[in-house]
Amino acid sequence: MNDLLENFRLYFLAFLIPLVLSLGFTPLLRLLAIKSGHIDKPTDIKTHKIPTPLLGGAAIFAAFSISLIYMRFYTSFPTGTLRDLRVILAGGAVIFALGFVDDMLKPRGLGVKTKFAVQFAVAACTVYYGIRIHFIQPDHLSFALSVLWIVGVSNAFNIIDIMDGLSAGQAAIGAFGFLLISFPSESIYVNFASAALAGAAMGFLPYNFSYRFKIFMGDSGSLFCGFVLALVAMGTRYTDVNPLGVYAPLFILAVPIYDTLFVSVMRLRRGHSPFLGSRDHFALRLEIMGFSRRRIVSMTSAVTLMLSVFAWLITQMPLDWGVVIVGVLAAEFLLVGAAISKIKI
Repeated sequence: MNDLLENFRLYFLAFLIPLVLSLGFTPLLRLLAIKSGHIDKPTDIKTHKIPTPLLGGAAIFAAFSISLIYMRFYTSFPTGTLRDLRVILAGGAVIFALGFVDDMLKPRGLGVKTKFAVQFAVAACTVYYGIRIHFIQPDHLSFALSVLWIVGVSNAFNIIDIMDGLSAGQAAIGAFGFLLISFPSESIYVNFASAALAGAAMGFLPYNFSYRFKIFMGDSGSLFCGFVLALVAMGTRYTDVNPLGVYAPLFILAVPIYDTLFVSVMRLRRGHSPFLGSRDHFALRLEIMGFSRRRIVSMTSAVTLMLSVFAWLITQMPLDWGVVIVGVLAAEFLLVGAAISKIKI
């Protein structure tokens, strides 16, 4: 019981420290962005109306990294998690830097080929050092799918970053979802990384929603959040009770993954590259239906919260109930996708 309480205290600190740091760093970095001209200007594809500072991702990254470094040196941090957290911090730093440079060079940016080359290289190094999908054999297939998973989820959070609070909110709730499934284990990195990312993202959100002090996290923040979540998704055992538990990460990350697949299909159907921006996103289609942006973000957050609970349930319930949950949710996504695709943009 004492060990459980101590672990809970450590996880709470891992959440609270980045929350406070992010709340403090974000307005400071907003001022720095304004003074340095690091501003995201509206375009035909982007949906914001006024030029907006872009350094929110730096606040998330700094709060996340500093909190985990503090936890390592100033608390009774379990040493068994150190290697994996070093990999997350090192890989996350490169992904953050990639997004930061891309933000600095906007509106042109680095280009799709350059960004993907760096992302695939970082993902390959991460998998090489042991953070990978372990239930797939042979090893070369596990390696390839793990790399694709990391790159795909990283970009999914970037793609969905089209509306205040949408991507960061999904990151915060998704991190809590993985913490829910992995707790109370203290032998893996998932708990600490999930708690730290949830705190860092939540500290950024009030400013992202604000009108007077608005700031965006940019590609640096969205790619970093997606990268961390892709890694923590591969660090927990899901199938101890039934094999369908392997779908739990897909439930927790369903909204960004769904939007990525949805916009890719819609663009390809029109003969456009899936890598070029457009207004095909499900959230923008809901806006056309008359929903406010706050309502859309609230609804998607509620959906992800609900899906996180279902993700936990399928890791705890017998196989027959797992089949029912997976079947119903899959059918719901297909029906919703078909309905949303009919909305003209």
